[in-house]
Amino acid sequence: MENKTKSFEDLDTIRTIMENSTRFLSLSGLAGVFAGLTALAGAAIAFFIILNGNFSNEFFSGLSTEERSMVQKSLIADAFFVLIAAITIGFILSQRKAASKGQRMWTPVSKRLLVSMFVPLISGGCLIIILYLQNHYQLIIPSMLIFYGLALVNAGKFTYGEVFYLGLFEIIIGLISAILPESGIFFWALGFGILHIAYGLLLYRKYEK
Repeated sequence: MENKTKSFEDLDTIRTIMENSTRFLSLSGLAGVFAGLTALAGAAIAFFIILNGNFSNEFFSGLSTEERSMVQKSLIADAFFVLIAAITIGFILSQRKAASKGQRMWTPVSKRLLVSMFVPLISGGCLIIILYLQNHYQLIIPSMLIFYGLALVNAGKFTYGEVFYLGLFEIIIGLISAILPESGIFFWALGFGILHIAYGLLLYRKYEK
């Protein structure tokens, strides 16, 4: 009986070692929660303060050239702040999680994860710049959601399986947002805010609590 128990323990140890060598498991669920809260705050600032509660083509077409330029710069600054805050918080919390488990953040697996994410993110970033230069503002948010979702789908091969499904949901929300572009800011809040919070809580309760 003791030999069987020891065998099971050895198998669990081997399985854990193999899992740690092929998947990046230092992602913090709390990082997802904070990223979602930051996105919701950014969406609220964009909608209620920068856009005055309006995200339609009529709103942008009714602005003067100077006003439109100011709104665009404010929206870019808002999105940039959300991105930097989410990345910074995510990095700090994930690093703390890795340190608490005696793991390293930068491993061959984490590098492959980043490379797999960079291809769709860079492609999406280039498309968003093109859309911005051609004044197709309402397609920017759907593009963000879709390409971010594709990046997460790729990343799901190297980390928790939940990341893959989060990516699928982001893509679906992005496609719906493309059909209903005037509600883009709400889909932004849903995709980058609510979904991140739900994903982060799920990850935290399942793997960290």
